[in-house]
Amino acid sequence: MSTRDRILDAAATVLRERGIARATTKEIARAAGCSEALLYKYFADKHELFVGVLSERAPRLDPPDALVGHGTVAANAATLVRQLLGFYARSFPMAASIFGAPELLAAHRAGVGRAGSGPDGPARHLQVYLDAEAAAGRIAGDVDTTAAARALAGAALFEAFLATYAGATDVPDADERARAIVSAVRL
Repeated sequence: MSTRDRILDAAATVLRERGIARATTKEIARAAGCSEALLYKYFADKHELFVGVLSERAPRLDPPDALVGHGTVAANAATLVRQLLGFYARSFPMAASIFGAPELLAAHRAGVGRAGSGPDGPARHLQVYLDAEAAAGRIAGDVDTTAAARALAGAALFEAFLATYAGATDVPDADERARAIVSAVRL
């Protein structure tokens, strides 16, 4: 395993346990079995590490173009929502603590902005899919794909919040919850 991979694995564990606000690069380096200086050789700061964990260690979403025109829109949207349930359930414990520290939240906004990511990424991903299906004529033209994507992502985040609050590491009955969420949006 490469040093970078060891650092990302350690960061995922430490960030889940302590949250981004309380975790330190020193703790992450120690958990990775390396020096903090070596960690900084791979990652500029804790925010870049967080983005790396989210993009490389969190559950992934299927690429929209792989789904367009295949199966049903509802089944494909449910697949994406199920994947979001996993993503949010894993990332929520890492990110939630940042809202308690305004200066850290501001630094985090700047850090993820430099990385070209942010909390709207999952909804944008869903919207790309829905827009492509609308262009293919598989979604009615009057559907507001922005609102639908945000409703789906927001519901997935809420379900993950409830699961995390209850002490679970994943959303129970994720397939069933995803189908229910999608049916409520009525694509």
